[in-house]
Amino acid sequence: MIDRREILDTSSRVSLNPHVVEKDYVLGWVLAGIYAHEELADSWLFKGGTCLKKCFFETYRFSEDLDFTLRDESHIEEEFLRTVFGEIGAWIYEETGIEMPAEKQDFDIFVNPRGSLSCQGKLSYAGPVSPRTGGWPRIKLDLTATERVVLPPVRVPIFHPYTDAPQDGIEVLAYDYVEAFAEKFRALAERTRPRDLYDVVNLYRNTESRPDAAAFRGVLQQKCEFKGIAMPQLADLMLHRGDVEAGWKTMLDHQLPALLPVDSFWDELPAIFDWLHGVAIAAPLAPFPIAGTVVRERILTVSGGFSGQSFVETIRFAAANRLRIDLQYRDLKGAVTTRTVEPYSFRRSSAGDVRLMATQEIDGAPRSFLIGGILGVSVTQRTFVPRYPIELTPTGPVVIPQSFSIAASRAPRRQVRRAVRTGPTYIYRCSVCGKEFSRKTHDSTLRPHKNKSGWGCYGRHGIYVRTKY
Repeated sequence: MIDRREILDTSSRVSLNPHVVEKDYVLGWVLAGIYAHEELADSWLFKGGTCLKKCFFETYRFSEDLDFTLRDESHIEEEFLRTVFGEIGAWIYEETGIEMPAEKQDFDIFVNPRGSLSCQGKLSYAGPVSPRTGGWPRIKLDLTATERVVLPPVRVPIFHPYTDAPQDGIEVLAYDYVEAFAEKFRALAERTRPRDLYDVVNLYRNTESRPDAAAFRGVLQQKCEFKGIAMPQLADLMLHRGDVEAGWKTMLDHQLPALLPVDSFWDELPAIFDWLHGVAIAAPLAPFPIAGTVVRERILTVSGGFSGQSFVETIRFAAANRLRIDLQYRDLKGAVTTRTVEPYSFRRSSAGDVRLMATQEIDGAPRSFLIGGILGVSVTQRTFVPRYPIELTPTGPVVIPQSFSIAASRAPRRQVRRAVRTGPTYIYRCSVCGKEFSRKTHDSTLRPHKNKSGWGCYGRHGIYVRTKY
């Protein structure tokens, strides 16, 4: 398990509450456990807002839930879920030290409006910053087995930017990007919640990954038909504007570095519906006029050292949400000024310098700013309409073919993965610190681990204690 300091440092870098960052960290390991489990790895399809954040767009709102469509409805059974999440919790504890006691997991199974079983689960955990006493934080689990899956799912690595990530990364079986987008659009039409509006607008704004409108519309049509609702209409959504605006702060404030002006999201909807219905849209934007190689690395490395990664994250957030920033900047002559700019990209010059490409609010003129000269960044509430492509997605765009064809999609290739196996579990106690470990085989070898007090222990052998069945 990473230490408390890493969570706090990340929290400072992304301007979010440490408990939100800790939950993102735990979510990554829960996904690792689910897709390491031989009974779940090929059957559970990851979807929803957390899927968009963890699989496709790192610069996105943080999310708190794990949503899945199950290929096997028999998995929606309380004893089965308690068994597999007991195994997953034990595996996660052994891998990381994150505590997920089986007795603190809860699964509420019910009959949904379509007459099939669904489940809402709560997975309690204790991580690097959460307390071990009182109420434990929880991850919400939403399971259904009756959704219509239109496109073949894809195996994709998730974003897990923490130092204890597995060497080979964490891979999940997720909704195809086009289907995940269509599902969000369908949700916006069906329930019109603040986070659905935020998600649909953000997905549309990612022009580098925007799918072909006709193919997208075909997927959305099938999603709506399955739910028994009409295709989304702008006029229908506008009827719910008051409710969305009333819940905007409550639902989104804790998931974002800064609360965004809700009007800027409503104002984008007419263009989105024009795109959806094939109405002509504006020609592609001209490239930014100052030359350089676009920089996509999540963590920027600059010769001579650079301690402003938090500035980088703030700039990326502002650009993704079309917000101007106030930039405090020291130029090469040592003069310090504050300028309001529209951010577009980071580029590396032929000399090797990394610069922020932006336009000045005062006159719209393109400018470049050395990253090392940035002293401070604050996000304004003033929106802008992009003059040039925004190229600040940290790991680059998701590649979506513009001539997407459902028939041409191929099933994912099966990959070998670790399995959390069923059967007897053998309990060993560290001979040095007394911490207990679960094993699926008679193996008393221990790796370096955290003891019960959170300190490092290098006990290499365990003493057999008991067997669980």
